[in-house]
Amino acid sequence: MIIYILQKIGYAILTLFGVVTVIFLLFNILPGDPARMMLGQNETAEQVAIVKKKYGFDQPLVKQYTYYINDLSPLSFHSMDEVDYTFFSKNKYTGFSLFSVLNTNVVLKTPYLRESFQKNGKLVSSVIAETLPNTFILAISSITIAMVLGVFLGIVSAMNKDHWIDKIIQLISTFGMSVPSFFSAILFAWIFGFLLYEYTGLNMTGSLYEVDDFGDGKYIQWKNLILPALVLGIRPLAVVSQLMRNSLLEVLSLDYIRTARAKGLSEFSIIRKHALKNAMNPVITAISGWFASMLAGAVFVEFIFGWNGLGKEIVDALNTLDLPVIMGAVIVIASLFIIINIFVDLIYSWLDPKIRT
Repeated sequence: MIIYILQKIGYAILTLFGVVTVIFLLFNILPGDPARMMLGQNETAEQVAIVKKKYGFDQPLVKQYTYYINDLSPLSFHSMDEVDYTFFSKNKYTGFSLFSVLNTNVVLKTPYLRESFQKNGKLVSSVIAETLPNTFILAISSITIAMVLGVFLGIVSAMNKDHWIDKIIQLISTFGMSVPSFFSAILFAWIFGFLLYEYTGLNMTGSLYEVDDFGDGKYIQWKNLILPALVLGIRPLAVVSQLMRNSLLEVLSLDYIRTARAKGLSEFSIIRKHALKNAMNPVITAISGWFASMLAGAVFVEFIFGWNGLGKEIVDALNTLDLPVIMGAVIVIASLFIIINIFVDLIYSWLDPKIRT
């Protein structure tokens, strides 16, 4: 088991290293000067040169890449001298010094995602820390809706196989899987937040926290979570519904279910006590994968509904060419995706040791 865990961690590190490399190269071959993006439209040549020297933009691409890896690495190097932005700069972050070699401290620290170009030098890690919890709340709410409604509809569909109820549920599931999230978001916002506002009381846009101009500041507005959570949960709901139906029908055809029927048990009792647990395995597998992808898939949904999460922050950063925020957000999402997948793999290997081989 320990060897299996170490292998998974090794694969994760290599995958993350590849993601970081691709992201760095992708954003560094784009047109535009990062120094000019930071200074705005009224920069002078002298100011541009100072910014380039401070952040290492005047260095060759390979050396910039080395700087970036050193920033992200938990184990990095600090110079004891007061220098500008170099591989061994000690002014960018602090950490726990492990040991020193010549004029260099080897430091254990949290990854440094650099500073925003457009938020007055605010740390990218702070920007992400402020918005990521909202995205987590949205993703958890969406996956809960998908799990509860999807399992329920799947059971109803299986119990009414080839009936008109089954066909309607399958039609809705197919529609849910095929419609893009951004289109569903616009449609839901228009119908429930505009046309039916008098009945629903739901806003077309809004985040978890709103500001009371006449009160004490921010307050939580839970109703703003309803529409984005429903929209983000439509596709996994459709998948869970189909998986639950097919898996339950397969389990209901097994011999031990026939034995339970022969004993005179009701269909509801058979499903609840004998079939449901075994039919849930593929559903749990799908849900674990969908949760990780929701963190990335929330971008358009958050932007359309004005939900102040990491997805909306990415769109805003793209509009203003705030490259450090974009790069940092993508790296964080990729890291979470990798961590969740490793966690799921470890659970599977614990439940079924044959997977390790």
